[in-house]
Amino acid sequence: MITSDEGIIRPVFRDDIPECAEVIRKSFMTVADEFGYTKEKSPLFTGYLISKERLYRQYDGEKRPMFCYDVGRKIVGFYSLARPKDGVCELNNLAVLPEFRHLGIGGKLVADALKKMKEAGCTAAFVDIVDENLRLRRWYEGLGFTYEKSVRLDGYEFLNGYMKKAL
Repeated sequence: MITSDEGIIRPVFRDDIPECAEVIRKSFMTVADEFGYTKEKSPLFTGYLISKERLYRQYDGEKRPMFCYDVGRKIVGFYSLARPKDGVCELNNLAVLPEFRHLGIGGKLVADALKKMKEAGCTAAFVDIVDENLRLRRWYEGLGFTYEKSVRLDGYEFLNGYMKKAL
C-alpha cells in the first residue's frame, strides 16, 4: 500500500496520453457501475466518451493543461483544466484509480488545480459532477465547493450537478 506522499504531481507529456485515458476511463466507470449507467442511455458520460484520441485533441488542439499523479512511473491520478470563461476555470476529468483512492491523492490534485487556476488569474473554480453522487458532492463541499444547480443535458441519463469555489 502506498501513501499519498509517495507520488508526484507533474505535467502530462504527449506520450502519457494513452495511460491517462485509461486512468480516466477506469475511474469514471466505477460511477457508471455503481449507479447503473449504460452507454446506450449516457453516451456522453466521460467513462464511455473518453479515448486517447479525445485527449490528444484536448492536448494538441485545445492546449489544455493536463497533470497527473505519478507513483513510480505509474500514473494513478489525472486532471485537466479547461480554458477560463469570465474568470471561471473548469476542473475536468479529475480521476484517481479505484485502488489508489482514500489516500489523499484526489485532494492533492484538487489543491494543485486550484493553485494553478489562481496563478492563471481565475477568480473561481467550477466542476461538473453526477448529481446523484452524494458522496462525491460532500467530498467537494469538504474542499470548499458550493453546490450551484442541477441540469439535465442531452446524452446523459442523469442530472449534472454544478459546483463552484471562489479563488
